[in-house]
Formats: sequence, structure tokens, C-alpha cells
Amino acid sequence: MLKGKTAIVTGAARGIGAAIATTFASHGANVVLNSRSESDALRETTAAIERINAKALVSVGDVSDEAYAREMVASTVAKFGGVDILVNNAGVIRDSQLALMKQQEWNEVIGVNLGGAFNCSKAVIREMMKKRWGRIVNVSSITALGGRSGQTNYGAAKAGLIGLTKSLAREVAPFNILVNAAVVGVIDTRMTRQIPRDALAEISEAVPLGRIGRPDEVASVCLFLASEMSSYVTGTALNVSGGGYI
Repeated sequence: MLKGKTAIVTGAARGIGAAIATTFASHGANVVLNSRSESDALRETTAAIERINAKALVSVGDVSDEAYAREMVASTVAKFGGVDILVNNAGVIRDSQLALMKQQEWNEVIGVNLGGAFNCSKAVIREMMKKRWGRIVNVSSITALGGRSGQTNYGAAKAGLIGLTKSLAREVAPFNILVNAAVVGVIDTRMTRQIPRDALAEISEAVPLGRIGRPDEVASVCLFLASEMSSYVTGTALNVSGGGYI
């Protein structure tokens, strides 16, 4: 499905990002795994990709740094000859009530979640224009749609991602570059496992499907948006929440 394509996945060490990277690799893509730092999780994800005889390139750095984003793309082009797919998945949370939120907490969340997507998209766009083919998938959140107390920074960043998706989709459609967002609900990751069991059960019950999602379910949606199967889909924000936001 992605044979011969090269994909950059940011925030690929674990969770949703790791699931996207391994899914893309299993469908024939060369995968560049970005992570903010070296970790056992990053090494494990890389090893999992190599075990299926797919090609992987590790790129460690902060996507909120514009210079790093350019370097990551340059190293990808040098290694694989181009970039076809970008998944902007990297994200951080720094939850706090607005009245107590520090400026640094606001800046970091906006800088990584939204600024990182801007930096990486800008860095890849000319490579995609040359080929007149590209896919950009932005991983947003239903917090952008329904809000959540204590997450004004996160909600603003993820809502901004949807706006970025729609405007960029209009700009680059003439070059056959499709830009879409996966708007995810509560997913079973290391972060959600830190939620107390009773609270997590309450969250699951509030989802019409009666459970939280799995990383591979998000990865399947991203695979669709990154492939030729979505050739007439651009500028959409696809809800992947089990009905958690309707």
C-alpha cells in the first residue's frame, strides 16, 4: 500500500506514533522515526520495524526547533531520496487551570503541538511539490472540539492543528498534496494508564462504543489518509473517538 514511499512520523517512540510508524513500515514504507530524546521505547520501535525487513532512520530532536525540522528533512532526503508522507504526531501536555498556568507551560504546548507541525510541514512541502504528490496527516484531539478543563493550552494547540490542516489543504491541493487530520479521542497509551482505574472506567463508559481506543486503530486511519485510498480526501478532520465526541 505504501511501497516505495518514505514517511516521517514525529513523536514515534511509543504509543500512537509507534503504532503509526510500524503500520506504515508493514505496508512497505521507509520510515523516519522522530523523538525528542533517545529512549528504550525508541530503540524498541526501531527494532520492531527492522525485524520486518523495513528501512528505518532515527532522528532525535525537538520539532519546535525550525532548524532541527529542516535538518531532519534534509537527512531523510539524503537517505531515501525524498519525502512522501509526513505525520505530525509529536505532542506534549502541561495541564493546569488557566489562572495558574505558567507562560512556559503555554509556550511549550503550543510550540511542540502546533509549532512543530508548522515547522515540519514547511520543511517537507517543497520536496512534495517537486514530486507533485504528498500526504500530510496531523494528529489532533477531540479536546479541540469539546474542550477539557485544565487543557486550555492543549485545546488551543489541537484546534490550531485543524485550522492549519484546512488552510494548508487549500494551498497545496494544486500539487496533489493532501492534508488531513485525525481527531482522536482517549487512546490506550502510557499516559492514559496513569489515570486511576475508577476514573478510566468512567471515561470508557462515556464513550458510546464503551471503551477507549487502541493506538493501532488510529494508525489504520492514518494509513488510509497516507495512501492512494484517500486520493479524493483533503482538508478533512476525521473523528477517531469511538463516538466520544459527536
